Amino acid sequence: MRAWKWRVAAAGFAMVSLGSAYYRWETVPLMSETANALIASLDPQQRAKVVFPMDDEGRLFWHYIPSPDIEKRFGHPRQGLTLREMTAPQKHLASALLSAGLSRGGYIKATTIMSLEEVLRVMEGDSGARRDPDKYHFSIFGEPSEKGVWGYRVEGHHVSVHFTVVNGKLAASPTFFGANPAEVRQGPRKGLRALAREEDLARDLLASLTLEQKQVAIVSPKAYDDILTAADRKAALEGQPSGLSAAKLKAQQRQLLDALVAEYANNVPPDVAERRMAQLKQAGNNVHFAWAGVEERGGPHYYRVQTPAFLIEYDNTQNGANHIHSVWRDYKGDFGLDLLGDHYHKSH
Repeated sequence: MRAWKWRVAAAGFAMVSLGSAYYRWETVPLMSETANALIASLDPQQRAKVVFPMDDEGRLFWHYIPSPDIEKRFGHPRQGLTLREMTAPQKHLASALLSAGLSRGGYIKATTIMSLEEVLRVMEGDSGARRDPDKYHFSIFGEPSEKGVWGYRVEGHHVSVHFTVVNGKLAASPTFFGANPAEVRQGPRKGLRALAREEDLARDLLASLTLEQKQVAIVSPKAYDDILTAADRKAALEGQPSGLSAAKLKAQQRQLLDALVAEYANNVPPDVAERRMAQLKQAGNNVHFAWAGVEERGGPHYYRVQTPAFLIEYDNTQNGANHIHSVWRDYKGDFGLDLLGDHYHKSH
């Protein structure tokens, strides 16, 4: 079986297997239970670092750079209690809360990304002040319940995941995963690629395009320095979508595009992933794939998948094109703002 066919088949299998494993639980009740378990384990000083009002402005502030840079660049520290400030039992409860918001595959990606901080610490000779696998921050907004209005965030270097619950409905974006190094090239973990499929599936799609299609899909010969939306509160790209329209794809090329989107969709639990894929289906051919940078593996590159409802961005340019940033953004649903708007409208 050709490599791209294997990856497409694997994407489909992942959805089925995740569904069978996770449908025993409803996501929101599981989140509520694990969030309350973590809160109950905290002392008053820890609780003050974890629990914030739902309308706290910091809920909409996010970033994916190391935490010392947050305070230096933006004038205030990242909110939340870090894993290294927790007891061993509390760390387990925090890990359970992270897991509740992700699929099995998404949780593996997140924890693998966190573990890369130790690789960077060794590579850079860091004391642990900057590079630390336990320097990930947990914040809870509002009072967790199955039917209430609340949310939580887990964030640190290259992981920033956001969850908002409104009357039993769940929003799970932005979802940011990065990897530095994208491929570990030395030491005992040599060859590890935390976000391998995010690159490989996009390359499969690009390689399948004809020369004429590539002339439309490749929007710039030079890759951008970072994802264009960065850590903006609103995922907005100026102008009309650019790149190759799904209407110009052949059947097998559309399968490759769908598999790429599914890789991002499947980072969250199946009930949320299904809604993400439903957005793709609803978009029909109003989907655009754009590439920037070199085609050859190992060089700086960027891509995005853009629809009326959501945006996927991926960039690998830093550190000799061995440093990935990737994100799923919902235009109206980031931070649950669409759900909250509807809730407050009905309440008043």
